[in-house]
Amino acid sequence: MAGVVEKFFIASTFMWVVPIAILYGFNHNWFPGSTHLSSYSVTLVSGFLAVISVNVVIGFYIYMAMKEPSNKHVPDPNFVAEAKSSLQSRPNETEDSSSTREKHE
Repeated sequence: MAGVVEKFFIASTFMWVVPIAILYGFNHNWFPGSTHLSSYSVTLVSGFLAVISVNVVIGFYIYMAMKEPSNKHVPDPNFVAEAKSSLQSRPNETEDSSSTREKHE
């Protein structure tokens, strides 16, 4: 469980840091060729690249989640037992459906 949370926080950090670094870098002429662009072009290009970078980070996070082995996570047996018992002890809902009940005011 700690590995999942760690991956989530790393991905969340990258989703904040990378776009801000791209925007900051374009506004402070850190990238080659950005000095020759107009301010309108700098805004468009940096915003577009920032959005793309967030999508790349999300895609990488999804890839890492899909790569985890499925047999690694085992449900809590107490939770499963309680869920099964609560499903078996539920009254039959077909008899008490909303279409057969009369409205009492």
